[in-house]
Amino acid sequence: MIFACFGLFAQAAHIDTVAVHSACMQRDIPALVVVPDAAAGSRLPVLYLLHGHGGTYTSWQEITDLRPLAERYAMIIVCPNGENSWYWDSPVNPAMRFETFVAEELPAWVDARYPTLADRNARAVAGLSMGGHGALWLAIRHRGMFGAAGSMSGGVDIRPFPDSWNMKMWLGERDAHPEVWDAHTVINQVDSLHDGDLALIFDCGYDDFFFEVNTALHEKLRTLGIGHDFTVRPGAHNAAYWSNSLPYQMLFFERFFQRHGAK
Repeated sequence: MIFACFGLFAQAAHIDTVAVHSACMQRDIPALVVVPDAAAGSRLPVLYLLHGHGGTYTSWQEITDLRPLAERYAMIIVCPNGENSWYWDSPVNPAMRFETFVAEELPAWVDARYPTLADRNARAVAGLSMGGHGALWLAIRHRGMFGAAGSMSGGVDIRPFPDSWNMKMWLGERDAHPEVWDAHTVINQVDSLHDGDLALIFDCGYDDFFFEVNTALHEKLRTLGIGHDFTVRPGAHNAAYWSNSLPYQMLFFERFFQRHGAK
């Protein structure tokens, strides 16, 4: 169901506010869909853009105007609500199944209603903080759905933060369930990757509390021989950093789509 439209602006992209029914959670989940003018004449690739802990489906549009970015890079942008789920299917609470929602239900819903290129080589997923973790988590585990993934200031290893950001609500206490925490952290999920499985980009600011876990992920990928783009730059865990980072990641995704004939 489409509730409303933010309206048409000079850059021609418009934003739909939608409600996507999740069969696995038996409720509607809100999302923003940013549709560039180019969608009127052709099918376009899609970027799924995930918010951080404490955010909502409107957070990215509040951080930076997504409409000119959708126009510049000629891609549809979808911003789903992820609550504070970390984009897991919780092994503790069966009512929280945001992995299934974002990686399966949402793309099917979007492909059925928008002029998308319904192919993994025309889908990317990215996010900030909790959403950076979520983007890599989903792409690694659903390589048939996403061909590229990006993380900005991502919590790519959750284990140093056992009492933070509601994670134990969805995984249980770390000390009681260390094997669950080990299995639900991105830095361990990359063990299943082979070079070329995904186009990967991630970055972090020098003053970010996730800086060390991001550099550790970079070093692990290097050791495994898995190609990726990793950037560090001045900045902290804030909107100024993310609004600067997003265009670089969208350029990376645009080039991925072009290499695979999706643009």
